[in-house]
Amino acid sequence: MNSYSEINPYVKSLADISDANHGIKQEMYAENDVKRGLRDINGKGVVAGLTEVSAVIQHKTLPNGETVPCDGELRYRGINVRDLVNGFISENRFGFEETVYLLLFSSLPTSEELDRFSKQLSDYRSLPVSFVRDIILKAPGKDVMNVLSRCVLALYAYDDNPDDISTANVLRQCLQLLARFPLLSVYAYHSLQHYHNGQSLFIHYPKPELSTAENILYILREDGKYTPIEAQTLDLCLVLHAEHGGGNNSTFTTHVVTSSGTDTYSAMAAALGSLKGPRHGGANIKVMKMFDDLKENADVTDEGSIRDYLVRLLDKEAFDKTGLIYGMGHAVYTISDPRAEILKGFAEKLSRDKGMEKEFEIYKTVARLAPEVIAEKRRIYKGVSANVDFYSGLVYKMLGLPYELYTPIFAISRIAGWSAHRIEELQCAGKIIRPAYIAVKPNANYVKLDDRD
Repeated sequence: MNSYSEINPYVKSLADISDANHGIKQEMYAENDVKRGLRDINGKGVVAGLTEVSAVIQHKTLPNGETVPCDGELRYRGINVRDLVNGFISENRFGFEETVYLLLFSSLPTSEELDRFSKQLSDYRSLPVSFVRDIILKAPGKDVMNVLSRCVLALYAYDDNPDDISTANVLRQCLQLLARFPLLSVYAYHSLQHYHNGQSLFIHYPKPELSTAENILYILREDGKYTPIEAQTLDLCLVLHAEHGGGNNSTFTTHVVTSSGTDTYSAMAAALGSLKGPRHGGANIKVMKMFDDLKENADVTDEGSIRDYLVRLLDKEAFDKTGLIYGMGHAVYTISDPRAEILKGFAEKLSRDKGMEKEFEIYKTVARLAPEVIAEKRRIYKGVSANVDFYSGLVYKMLGLPYELYTPIFAISRIAGWSAHRIEELQCAGKIIRPAYIAVKPNANYVKLDDRD
């Protein structure tokens, strides 16, 4: 380890002091009626704003006024995402560009509007002269998400009007970033593979006639080849990850940072920093690594062995010993995650195409057993089911996508929602977001330096 990264004994001792002086106990949150994570014990979120961009529905109200859990529902600008998916799938076309248009402009585009919008994205699908060489290749990073954040901030310097927060200028910036995210992500990955892992370096330029999903596969693969089902499935993943309400961590970050009046590049870099976390965009990687560990430490042909492994997970005796079964449960949904339900069907179809039916069966078994095991071992206040991260990692694996791109693919998709929310915040809010924290440290007296022990 180089000296820059080393934790020397003195810094370690300072960390020990910090840990020892930490005085906030978990029970203090309940005592002070603090909604930790801005959610109550039943999973209901604290209302922090209003949005027209999307709705995440987990309850329904009965005629008598009683609220009860229901199958999860996700609506983009009021339209059920299931209907949106069924629409473009039944017409055998890609849906991500249409979804972006819907999220940004609150209406489904006509055929002419969609063609014009897609062309505009295609026109923006390029980088400034020498950007790849100077920003990506000359400073290769070990994490694609960090490189992506750095690239976004670097693009500020290439913008003649970076701080203009008018709707037209922010929309231009958002569309450019949305079009460029696939290039930045894939090129950062190729740079990582070349400079850190000794792989051959190749750079493919995107093709204007291809969709976002097709271009990702084209510029990622050395031969540029992909099958229709691969492109269709990746496009579906982009649609399902494009937006998920104003309260998810990265989108709320977008709202918070935007409310300060800062520029688009800073807001998107902040959202990327949030998304990178393993509790958010990095969750599907955790799922994949958990299944790798399962296959190494259990007999995946035996349900009893799988169940025992899940018990060991909850008892903090297996995998990363956090007590979590990754991919199970959701902060909002109670009975089911609609994105997971949709993706499950496509994952099964893709598994047959790729000859990975046995792998898919393992996932089905875990998805069935995990809620039972969790109910036995935990006191839970709402339903537990597979979430979208449970299946997305498997889909990416079957598509041959590397781990390093799992979270960047999420970002390529979710910037659509971030953009819609940023514009909404600028148009509607007009007030900086500034919640309250309760100070619980007792008052203390100042002691002169010479009088301190």
